Amino acid sequence: MSYDQLSNLESGRQGGYTDDPEFQTLQYDLKNKLQKLLTSNRDLAKGITSLGTKKDNPRLRERVNKGMETARELCREIGEGVKRLQTWEDLTKQQKYEQTKVSSDFQAALQEFQELQRKALEKERASVSAARAAHDSESHEQGSGNQEHQQLLLQHQELTQPAPQDEVDFQESLIIEREEEIRNIEQGVGDLNVLFRQVAHIVAEQDEGIMTIADNVDRTHDHTFQADRETRQAARYQKAARNKSCCLLLILAVILTIVILAVVLG
Repeated sequence: MSYDQLSNLESGRQGGYTDDPEFQTLQYDLKNKLQKLLTSNRDLAKGITSLGTKKDNPRLRERVNKGMETARELCREIGEGVKRLQTWEDLTKQQKYEQTKVSSDFQAALQEFQELQRKALEKERASVSAARAAHDSESHEQGSGNQEHQQLLLQHQELTQPAPQDEVDFQESLIIEREEEIRNIEQGVGDLNVLFRQVAHIVAEQDEGIMTIADNVDRTHDHTFQADRETRQAARYQKAARNKSCCLLLILAVILTIVILAVVLG
């Protein structure tokens, strides 16, 4: 049974929030932020899909990381708003419905974002592992060979290109930077895991309340149906009893008429 049906079946105040504009303002603000989060999730999904492919580049990774940071901040703000929304009491049925819907919608959007973060984390780890392996292999090759060969190679490189150590240091700095990005994503996933458990608890409590209302409504419906059936059955019994009474009266009238005629004629 949907919450709309429960609202229709239960008695209580109906209508909008004209009596509580603060609730309405918070609800609208959360809906707008939820829409932004969903849009951010779609954009992130496209960017994360390109990680580790030919489209991967520092600009893409920067855009993905900024997008995840923005989404994390949105999740924190929405989470605080959802917690505030649970503090309202004496709500109308429509307000309770909106309260429940915002919480469940946020839970779904937050779960989607967490999955995107984990996917980005897996791709970043694989990319850094590959870069680290290539870097270590290159460093090992540069350190091998006899000293004379290395001196000749070094002289040649000094004449034709920048010192290899500069390139090695540059690659090392890139790897360290991406490892820092991985730690940031891991921290973001951990932080939002706490928020996700809190929201899941809120939604579970709301579902429990809805189920309690649903059970009460179902029991009321069953009792009403049973009472209606018993009333109809009693009406049928009363009708049958009236029919029997009429038949008995008719029979008695006929017998009485016969007796009177017999007396008169006799």
